[in-house]
Amino acid sequence: MAKKPFLSLVWDQWKKVPPVAVADLQGKTVVVLGANAGIGFEAAKHFAKMNPGRIILACRSQARGQEALQCLKSETGYEKAELWIVDLAEFSSVKAFADKFEKDGGRLDVLVENAGMAPPFDNTAEFTIDGWEQVNNLGPSLLAFLLLPRMLQTAKKYATTPRLIIVTSGSSLNSTLEDALINSDKPLRTFGSKEYCTKSVMGSRRYYDTKLLNVLFTRALSDRLQTNSLIVNTVNPGFCYSELRRNMPSGIAAAGIWLMERAMARTAEEGSRQLVWAAVGGDDQLDDLRGAFINNLEVCEAGDFIISDKGKSVQEKLWLDLVDELSAIDSRVRGIVDTYLK
Repeated sequence: MAKKPFLSLVWDQWKKVPPVAVADLQGKTVVVLGANAGIGFEAAKHFAKMNPGRIILACRSQARGQEALQCLKSETGYEKAELWIVDLAEFSSVKAFADKFEKDGGRLDVLVENAGMAPPFDNTAEFTIDGWEQVNNLGPSLLAFLLLPRMLQTAKKYATTPRLIIVTSGSSLNSTLEDALINSDKPLRTFGSKEYCTKSVMGSRRYYDTKLLNVLFTRALSDRLQTNSLIVNTVNPGFCYSELRRNMPSGIAAAGIWLMERAMARTAEEGSRQLVWAAVGGDDQLDDLRGAFINNLEVCEAGDFIISDKGKSVQEKLWLDLVDELSAIDSRVRGIVDTYLK
């Protein structure tokens, strides 16, 4: 499969980022995962300036989330932001977040699934309390399924078109999955196993592969929606100054990242504009946004592997496997799939 040339990726980084998209969010509810820092926090600030009915900052840390909440209020003057705690590395936390939203009974117009993790810098796999190395994929996918009915109910009740945005990376365009995964009877189990997550895999391809899985999930979910009343898309914020690298030890690798950041990194605010556009922009091309890969505030073609026959076959296999695995974690998933998806 042909890959996007490195110089093309660099050129994308050097393009001037257009101004942030603006919309009237009066009365609407926006949820932003990973909103305590970086592009998530900057996106939340942009949303706050559009006067939504409420913004929910979904964060893992109570202390850091509370600090972000106060900063958002002081910097924007917006007083209707709330802090909700969710740890995507724990399925019980994801389910508790969805349960809280269901009991709350409010509408849900925009869900930005921004939270993610880079592999540890020593390339050692870290496993969740549930036994998976899958923080970037299983937790966000489970939450998307559990909140899907609320988003579709919002669409029907308020005659609006909610949006689910899954943050990926430009690295997904050049990623493919190894045959060991593709040929596995249980590819996600293989992907999250100690045997597969060697230091070589973690160091060379893990982050890129997780971001590819985000794109494949987005496309599969969008394809199966029974209605046009919900838009699901995925967005590349670009290479930004990020807290993902805040604990990186000193050394050659750190020096290389330092140089790359100064040569081509966007600010977190510039990266956040990509998320905001995916959430509220493109009103003149809504159909094009469905299942779309968004880059530099426009709909772009996904990578060669993703749109190939092989990629489509892998996408189908991973979707079926994901539904099986998440249904075992939460029995509601199967009912949601049978009720709302083709």
